[in-house]
Amino acid sequence: MPYQYKVVELREKMIGGKMSGDRLEKVLNEHAGQGWQLKAITSADVKGRMGPGGVEGLLVTFERPI
Repeated sequence: MPYQYKVVELREKMIGGKMSGDRLEKVLNEHAGQGWQLKAITSADVKGRMGPGGVEGLLVTFERPI
C-alpha cells in the first residue's frame, strides 16, 4: 500500500522557549484527526527565516495511506 508523508517543523521560538508537551500534543492530535499517523520525531537545528544559524527544534514526520 502506498503512503504519503508530511514533515512539520516545530521551532523552539514558535513553541515559546522550551519544547512544550502541550504544543506537541496539539499538533499530533490535529494531524491524527486528518488521518495522519506519527512516524518519527527528530531533534534538529531548523534554519530560521532571519539570517544564518539554526534554531533548535523538532521535525515531526507523519504518514498516512494514499
